[in-house]
Formats: sequence, C-alpha cells, structure tokens
Amino acid sequence: MQQQPIRAAAPLKALYDVAAPAKLNLFLHITGRRPDGYHLLQSVFMLIDWCDTLHFELRTDGQITRSDLGTGSAEALPAEDLVVRAARALQNASGTSLGVHIGLEKRIPAQAGMGGGSSDAASCLLALQRLWGVRLPPANLQAIALKLGADVPFFLSGGHAWVEGIGEKITPLALPAARFVVVKPLAGLPTDAIFRAPELKRDTETATIQGFAANSNGPVYEFGHNDLQPVAQALCPQVGQSLDWLSMQHLKGRMTGSGSAVFAHLPHAMTLAVAPGDWQVRTCSNLEAHPLAGW
Repeated sequence: MQQQPIRAAAPLKALYDVAAPAKLNLFLHITGRRPDGYHLLQSVFMLIDWCDTLHFELRTDGQITRSDLGTGSAEALPAEDLVVRAARALQNASGTSLGVHIGLEKRIPAQAGMGGGSSDAASCLLALQRLWGVRLPPANLQAIALKLGADVPFFLSGGHAWVEGIGEKITPLALPAARFVVVKPLAGLPTDAIFRAPELKRDTETATIQGFAANSNGPVYEFGHNDLQPVAQALCPQVGQSLDWLSMQHLKGRMTGSGSAVFAHLPHAMTLAVAPGDWQVRTCSNLEAHPLAGW
C-alpha cells in the first residue's frame, strides 16, 4: 500500500494524516540478561504498510489532549497512552509553551507484537517537532524514545534495521521488497508475562549482520527463530493455531515480537483459506522507508 503524503494546514497550525507503520520481527533472539533485568536481544525489525494514522492540531494553551477516532480493538485506549506520554516528554524537553490535540485512528492491533503503540509514539515525536517548531539533537530525542519503550527508537530510525542491546543499538538495513500475510488471533499477549517466564530461553548464540545477509538456510526471511514463541504458545493456544493455519497453506510462519500476531512470507500470489471469523488476516508489503523518514 502506497502511503499518502503528509498534509499540513498552513501556516502549520495542524498536521493531518501522519502515518505510524507497524513492524514485524523477522527473527528475535534473546542473547542474555543485564543485572537490572533487561533482556539483551538481536532482531531484524521490518516496517510494513499496516499503519495507524495520527492528526495533530496546535493548541496555544499548553494543554495536551487526545481523542480516539477508531480503535483496532474493542478496548478504549488509556488516557495516558504512549502518544500522550511522548507529547509531554517532548514538551518538557524542548521547553515549549505550546500544546496539541491529537486524534488517533488505531488500526494496528494491540498485544500483537507489531509495535503499534511504539510507532504511534515515535510518529508523535517527529510530528510535534515540526508542529511546534522545535528540534532536539538526535541523541536527546533517542533518549526520550528509549524511556518511552524499547521499540520506540527503532521507529525513529527511518527504515528497516538490525537491532541489538535492549533496543537502542540500531543499524540501518536494506531488505528486498516482499509480501507477507499477517495473522492476529483474537487473543492478545502481555509482553511482561513472556519475559517473566522462567522457561524463556535467554542464551541464544550471538548472530551477525553478515550471517543474516548470507543466510545459508534460505531467504533472509527464514533466518533464525523467535525465542519468545514457545512461551507464547504455552500461554496462548491461539498462537499455535494461527501457525497451524499458515502451515496448512504450505507457508512457514513465525511469531512477531512477543505475539500474538504471526506472519509468513508470501513467495507468490495465492488465495488464502478462510480464517476463523474473529481473526484479523491481512496481506502486507514491507516499506522502502518510514513514511516520516527525513523528519
């Protein structure tokens, strides 16, 4: 899906149709754990054209407000979601006296491992810098992003990336254009429950970008595995059911992030079997770059 250009209302009193794309983890290895409890990971984060949309209208009274213009789940967004927290963090860091009203059209499902909330926060940081006429040094903006969540720095980076550490070590990465089927079963999975599980594998051997690019087992989309998947399948049977549904169609599926969404590379156009009625199934393309790259 080709993203529409950003529309700005002159003289920049508003920004409408700001895209916040989802991501898929092509693999996710847990290579260790820091003394403070944070897990060390290696992953390739890939942007796809399943997007939330945000709208920003300038407020001169310093207030930050948000309205929900449609959600990807039956649950309403919390009052202090990542978007509001991102706006407040940027407001405090920049010292601006301006505020904003944010309208959020939520399409990326929650508790899916697709980074929807983190992407919304990153798009908010980028859009508000433009709306408010402020510009933080990149290192300062990345520091704000990391405090908001481990995935937020990636969404500021502008494209696909090799990600390490706790999410703060980001190396841009080119990926071939491809299509994927993404399946989100009705049930969701809280990330904390996955990482707290004592049976979670935390000692996967360290990989390299060179090894990923020269994957000897097939396409780069089949490199590695997701260390979180076995725990997720034990906690949420629908993860395994979704993977079985993909397997029945001769597709190699795996979970993205901490789930519960799973995905598979589509090597060619094909007709998919009918999925259970309460699942979300979507065919997506990866993006050449983040819609806000260069902001």
